[in-house]
Amino acid sequence: MTSILAFILAAFAEIAGCFAFWAWLRLGGSPWWALPGTAALVAFALLLTRIDAEFAGRAYAAYGGIYIAASLTWLWAVEGSRPDRFDLAGAALCLVGAAVILLGRRLAA
Repeated sequence: MTSILAFILAAFAEIAGCFAFWAWLRLGGSPWWALPGTAALVAFALLLTRIDAEFAGRAYAAYGGIYIAASLTWLWAVEGSRPDRFDLAGAALCLVGAAVILLGRRLAA
């Protein structure tokens, strides 16, 4: 359960950090957006190291599914664009993939 929380927090930290740079470079925001953006990306990296996985690559692979679902949540909550059925279907497939990566070895043991 701790890993799932770390994945979710890492995803929102990464999205917030990247969005800060998006706001600066694509939306014409102030270069000061880079400061909280950089801090959020550092938080992302620190949180991702808290994942309970033997190998970094496996943690990153499982994180991908969580990141996709979190990105669609951000799309809706922050940017005001509701995900469509294809977004939701794709995210569901990715979450199933992340679950297989995270839980498959534990179930087989």
